[in-house]
Amino acid sequence: MNVTTDLAEKAAAKLKARGETIAIAESSAGGLISAALLAVPGASAYFLGGAVVYTRQARRALVSIPDTVMSGIRSASEPYALLLARTVREQHGATWGLSETGATGPTGNRYGDPAGHACIAIAGPVERVLTVRTGSQDRAANMHAFTTKALETLLAALEE
Repeated sequence: MNVTTDLAEKAAAKLKARGETIAIAESSAGGLISAALLAVPGASAYFLGGAVVYTRQARRALVSIPDTVMSGIRSASEPYALLLARTVREQHGATWGLSETGATGPTGNRYGDPAGHACIAIAGPVERVLTVRTGSQDRAANMHAFTTKALETLLAALEE
């Protein structure tokens, strides 16, 4: 069993036992966070929905965050990650919202963040936001690292 599967199963068990739900807004992880949680049997008990918010257009269409709300906030930042987590939680009526936004690689993003940079946020009964920097330009490895860290952060929040 790989780490991501193990983390998703533990988080799923906690969500199901508590009767809680989650919604996801991810970017650089490309849907892997949602896929990990959906791979656990019985996901319909806790997984309400998710979106890969990879572009400005996707932000507007999938999570309904207009440009005016983004004034002073840039993508791939902790404030944006928290905004995404709160918004996706509210839109789905979920107990928890989880988001990830970053620069997967092999190059950095237009904001000056290097490859391997991601911000992750949890919104719900507990809020957390953090920045991850892998130091790697390996796109696939970064996607998995971001997914693992997002699931670790979710599990830690569920354990509080």
